[in-house]
Amino acid sequence: MAEAYPANEGRPRRRGRKVLVGFVVLLLVLAGLLVVADRVAAGVAERAIADQVKKEVAKQDAQSAAPQVEVGGFPFLTQVLAGKYERISIVLTDVQGKVQGDAVSVPRLDVDARNVKASLDTLRSGQGDVVAETVDGRGTVTYDSLAKLLDRPGLTLGERNGKLAVTAPVDILGAKLTVNGTADVTVAGGKVALRFNDVTAEGLPNLPLAKTLLANYAKGISVDVPLPELPFQLNVRKVEPRPEGLVVTADARNVPINSAG
Repeated sequence: MAEAYPANEGRPRRRGRKVLVGFVVLLLVLAGLLVVADRVAAGVAERAIADQVKKEVAKQDAQSAAPQVEVGGFPFLTQVLAGKYERISIVLTDVQGKVQGDAVSVPRLDVDARNVKASLDTLRSGQGDVVAETVDGRGTVTYDSLAKLLDRPGLTLGERNGKLAVTAPVDILGAKLTVNGTADVTVAGGKVALRFNDVTAEGLPNLPLAKTLLANYAKGISVDVPLPELPFQLNVRKVEPRPEGLVVTADARNVPINSAG
């Protein structure tokens, strides 16, 4: 005679599966809340750093649009507890600096701070140092700004085959000519050294005096141009002519990136 099994024997298994599913859903919800909390905390830190960057820019009598700050690395809260942050990226746009009383335009300046140390107490009190082990910067100086610093009527600058190119009207022995040439660009002592060694002028009279006057013009625009002071103690290491402007690369080590303390 066949034995009869209770009809509800499978219920404990189904109930167990429901409990497991509910537990997994709860874990996912908690994980989501932790991620949201982490990002909220990071957002607060980013706004605080942006305020400090504004002060840093103002110190140098410069102007810019509101800084964009991003704290890298995840999770953020564990970095807070450790007092060390993997990366802080700062973008400054529409930067206007002063060089010898003239405005110099830097459309964009990207700053990347790595291994930033800031204790929890410093963050709470606002007192103490926030120090980056390394800071790398990259910005672009517009050719219009650079041309104004050379102070030659009608002179325009640009890029040609990876070199700084110049075009300018010039009057040589009564002849109105157009000067074309390229320059070697180097960095020394926080200044950009421009050396126009390859300069020509179509229609230049074949006279020693005319050639001398052209050489003197090239020598007159071969100058050392100071750069606007960069934030975060950045030191210019390299300049490179690009179609969009003169790209400046800079770096610094062990840099305080706040105004606290």
